Amino acid sequence: CRPDAEAAPRRPVAMVFFGQLVVGPPGAGKTTYCTGMQQLLTALKRPRTLVNLDPANDDLPYECDIDIRELVNVEDVMTEMGLGPNGALMYAMEYIEVNLDWLVTKLRAATKDEVVPYVIFDCPGQVELYTHHDIMTRITSQLVKALDGRLVAVHLVDSTLCVDAYRYISAVLLSLSAMMQLELPHINVLSKIDMLMDHTDDLPFKLDYYAGVFDLSHLLLTLQINRHPMSEKFKELNRLMAELVEDYGMVNFEPLDIQDKECALRVLSRCDTANGHVMGAEKIHDPSDPVSGVRLFHTGFSEDAEPMEAYLERYEERYKERLAEEAEEAEEAAGSLAG
Repeated sequence: CRPDAEAAPRRPVAMVFFGQLVVGPPGAGKTTYCTGMQQLLTALKRPRTLVNLDPANDDLPYECDIDIRELVNVEDVMTEMGLGPNGALMYAMEYIEVNLDWLVTKLRAATKDEVVPYVIFDCPGQVELYTHHDIMTRITSQLVKALDGRLVAVHLVDSTLCVDAYRYISAVLLSLSAMMQLELPHINVLSKIDMLMDHTDDLPFKLDYYAGVFDLSHLLLTLQINRHPMSEKFKELNRLMAELVEDYGMVNFEPLDIQDKECALRVLSRCDTANGHVMGAEKIHDPSDPVSGVRLFHTGFSEDAEPMEAYLERYEERYKERLAEEAEEAEEAAGSLAG
């Protein structure tokens, strides 16, 4: 290199990427969550890359930056290999692992101009992929190693399951299993709490009880009192499962209505804290953005912050206001059509 030669400009190389691995059973709202999170990050002027990691999802409501179906498609696997839906999905996921360089290359190209890359992975809904099969664990660990990634698993569970004690306990066990299997920082989310607002009278406890996964023996006691047909037959099994959850003491839930900005910001804050994005947030400061100075992660609601019960009460007030506004808009629209 000549001493008088002008040095070529160098772009700082991003040493790490942050992101969310969105998992959960079918119908939990994963794709809706990804759509809402994409819109939220866009409004906050934060870089984001959205990856569809489900080779069977052919109906994407969001703008997808990377689509794994370009590499492998479940329908093609079913046709060519003569497999059923579940077998084809398992084959496709193993194919993704073998050809992970394709995804790594796509991610590097998609985030090359971002100082702090932030990636959201929309994952398949088959729970066996991340509860007792290690394929998702292998894929994520290789991605983290190849790209120096900082991922948090966001596990969504439909909040309407709280209406049935057995389904709720099953959801808690599913969440615990995913936490143990994925080996990632973990945020459990009770999704669609707006749908649960119409059924709060069916709940023996307030929603904050279900979010905190408090003493499950109280929930089992309600089964005995209400004489649930399965309560006597599986009484001992229920007790042991409740003890298992409490012995680990790892599971609690973050309530989420993705249409509510404060709920979405709260979950994003939890994720930023869990995956470490909070430590590099000064790199995304934008003076033109009115919310850039707001430290979302400092409103990240630590243990000594607002109690869950008070937070949910404020949410219920916002929810009722939103319903009233929607009803008023519907009346105005009906009036204009009639006129």
